Amino acid sequence: MTKVILITGASSGMGKETAQQLIKEGHTVYTVARRIDNMNDLKQLGGFPIQMDITNEADIQKVVDAIIQKERKIDILWNNAGYGLYGAVEDIEINAAKNQFEVNLFGLASLTQKVIPFMRKAKSGVIINTSSMGGKMYTPLGAWYHASKHALEGWSDCLRLELKAFNINVVILEPGLIQTEFADVLTGPMIKYSGHGTYADLVNSITKSTGRTKMSPSSVIADTISKIVNADKPKTRYRIGNWAKPMVWMRMYLGDKLYDKIIMSQVK
Repeated sequence: MTKVILITGASSGMGKETAQQLIKEGHTVYTVARRIDNMNDLKQLGGFPIQMDITNEADIQKVVDAIIQKERKIDILWNNAGYGLYGAVEDIEINAAKNQFEVNLFGLASLTQKVIPFMRKAKSGVIINTSSMGGKMYTPLGAWYHASKHALEGWSDCLRLELKAFNINVVILEPGLIQTEFADVLTGPMIKYSGHGTYADLVNSITKSTGRTKMSPSSVIADTISKIVNADKPKTRYRIGNWAKPMVWMRMYLGDKLYDKIIMSQVK
């Protein structure tokens, strides 16, 4: 069954690859990102790219209005846009931390608020929120990123309960280590904020360990999103990609001290 799908953060990585797959499957796929030129290939494939800044209320409203005017509905919303702000808590300006939450939580929430009434009217829909294994655990120099994803987890759980009566499913995607631009986006700010001061040794260790870590291809995310889109009853959470399941397991069952020891042993 063909569905109308809206994907944020589709200019690269797992958002783009998933959009390509869903378009090929015959779905009507709208993709949004700030870098619209990076979505020209999706347009050629049959998708509908629109420029949007997830922190801009006017942009968000224009996108929802445009899709509803043309399609009369949005069946699937995949809130995929986000980034990781890495660096020591001591070094990162609060304004930068606020922007992390604007993108990873508040912008996502604003778009979701604008889509819900149409799903509620249709008495169906799926909202997929990209969290991370980092929404269940933590690593050094990732305080603001982990905080935003932990917040998204709780927000999504509450939303799921609120929308259950309207036959709207809320699904949380918890990727592990995926081959995207994330590693570059991670190390750049980390070096900028903390690479030349008190935490320089820790930054250097984390940068090296990130380079050594095996990552899953973004195709595993594309396959998972396709499964969710086509499922009658999707699961609440999908923990996918390298290290996602073992890392969360360790955090849940090993206790703080042992978990801390294991994490720090990997960044020496």
